[in-house]
Amino acid sequence: MNSQTAEKRIERLIREINNHNFRYYVDNNPVISDAEYDKLVRELKSLEEQFPELRQPDSPTQRVGGQPLEGFVTVAHSRPMLSLDNGYSREEVRDFDQRMHKLLGAEDISYTVELKIDGLALALVYENGLLVRAITRGNGMSGDDITANARTISVIPLRIACRQPLEVRGEAYLRKDDFRKINRQREENGEPLFANPRNAAAGTLKHLDPKEVSRRRLLFFAWAGFLNEDLKEHRLILEFLREQRFPVNPNIRTFRGIDRVIEYCDSWQEKRHSLPYETDGMVIKVNNLALQETAGCTSKNPRWAMAYKFPAEQATTRVKDIIVQVGRLGTLTPVAILEPVFLSGSTVSRASLHNQDEIKRLGVKINDRVFVEKAGEVIPQVVRVITEIRTGEEQDFVMPDKCPACSGSLVREENQVAIRCINPGCPAQVKERVIHFAGRDAMDIEGLGWEMISVLVDKKLIADYADLYYLKYDALFNLDRMAEKSTENLLNGIAASKERSLDRLIYGLGIRQVGSHAAEVLAARFQSLDELAAATAGDLTAIPEIGPVMADSLVQFFSAETTKKVLDKLRRAGVNFQNLNEAIPLEKQVLAGKTLVVTGALEKYSRSEAEALIKKLGGRPAASVSKKTEYLVAGADPGSKLDKAKELGVKILTEKEFLGLIEK
Repeated sequence: MNSQTAEKRIERLIREINNHNFRYYVDNNPVISDAEYDKLVRELKSLEEQFPELRQPDSPTQRVGGQPLEGFVTVAHSRPMLSLDNGYSREEVRDFDQRMHKLLGAEDISYTVELKIDGLALALVYENGLLVRAITRGNGMSGDDITANARTISVIPLRIACRQPLEVRGEAYLRKDDFRKINRQREENGEPLFANPRNAAAGTLKHLDPKEVSRRRLLFFAWAGFLNEDLKEHRLILEFLREQRFPVNPNIRTFRGIDRVIEYCDSWQEKRHSLPYETDGMVIKVNNLALQETAGCTSKNPRWAMAYKFPAEQATTRVKDIIVQVGRLGTLTPVAILEPVFLSGSTVSRASLHNQDEIKRLGVKINDRVFVEKAGEVIPQVVRVITEIRTGEEQDFVMPDKCPACSGSLVREENQVAIRCINPGCPAQVKERVIHFAGRDAMDIEGLGWEMISVLVDKKLIADYADLYYLKYDALFNLDRMAEKSTENLLNGIAASKERSLDRLIYGLGIRQVGSHAAEVLAARFQSLDELAAATAGDLTAIPEIGPVMADSLVQFFSAETTKKVLDKLRRAGVNFQNLNEAIPLEKQVLAGKTLVVTGALEKYSRSEAEALIKKLGGRPAASVSKKTEYLVAGADPGSKLDKAKELGVKILTEKEFLGLIEK
């Protein structure tokens, strides 16, 4: 394929993939399968690797940044990004309406009413149709420049049709199911949990590694825009943004008269619980932009808008029992079994107590009356014990000294709150490990869910995830609720997973401390799983981003006899163990642990090619010069980065010196 043909194909692929992203994430109406989507992305990546000069800034492959950021720069907002004044009753909504009539002298005011999405406010700045900056709210006057992280959010357009300057404001948020998934993983890793989806979204966008941000699958709703168009209403602005393919919440309505506004707000009091994302109220705005201008703002809030907050929901119930669940890594988690109580749109009968230390902090006992709420209206949790009404029938809970699933030995490691079962054959752990192995981010086995895995383990058809590849048609077909088609689909899904990439396999193995990002780092450094399994702790810690704790975990995992047996079964089944991309041996990674900045024009490589080569050789390409920079590679017209490097005493390499360094 020549360059001209490739350019046309790349442009077409970008349009197609961006369109499919919009259909999947915004319209919730995909028209192709995940496999077909992945095929388009792979073709685009391949063409961009062959023709790097044709790589476009709005390419879907450019959504995930390279190396972790060294920090965030504070940027001033073009106009204040103010918070909303809150109201908690219908009377306060009516008071707001009366203030608007008095202030504006208008008899007939239209209001736009929107769901108040509970996330992190962002300002997106576009110039000549391209996203050039994303800024958090911060203190309202200035915020952090998180452009690299915002680019990873799949629904935020990197390029729009509008060529005039445009600023879009909206809310970055997490779906409830993604929030639960993040917290489950953090709990198993012994990390502190996020309190709610808003807290998780904020923590994610302030993460210094854009790749980690991408993995958490943030989404975005636009709720304001500023541009040089003669649009006279807030509602028309939102329609314009929707035309530019920004996600705009579909539940926005405009009403004349405050009674209909209140009626609409009330209609969401219970209905909101059915939404896949969290909302804690409604936002009421004067629709006419000229009237907004007339109303103006205080130093903290716009006068023309308010947030009508839903009341926080708590309920009291009784702790009937406390049981212990066992996770994939053997972590024991105490769970309160509650008398069923209706809370935030659903019936709650269980609440995680997290660990023994949390039980001690709460002072909770079996038979206690407790206050329960949903953390971020998602995860049920016990928030307070009503000690005043204890009857003497309450019983202390004691963590077991043996695993409740297998009676195996338990350990509590130093400086950790988690207690773990160390029996690798524990059936509870086996189920969780197979769920992880088959998950979408790992081997992505279609049709293999929790219920099927439980049946397979309980009926002793599998003892580990490698046994999946030895399942026979008759054994599956004879299970309850398994028909000919579902049996064939499951076997086909298992067979297809044999071809997954090495990083997916490494992640799917469920090695403690090794998340999906670490799996990518390891897959980039080793030619095969066997090479990784043979690596020493010293080999591993020589890799940037692999610390001693993770290295020890990897060595322990691969040295275990149970692991060797499982890997042998996977190998004999034909599961791919090879890195499909060329890996550089550790001893040849001459830039291992070094941070380099490339500036100016190089003759032999484009900047992206040079940075890819640095990563391949174990180095970290960075965007800005700091005290941590080992080398500045200076091409023609290097600009201010050269001055910064001289000021900090950073070693400066010409292109010839750089080539000499990497070609040793």
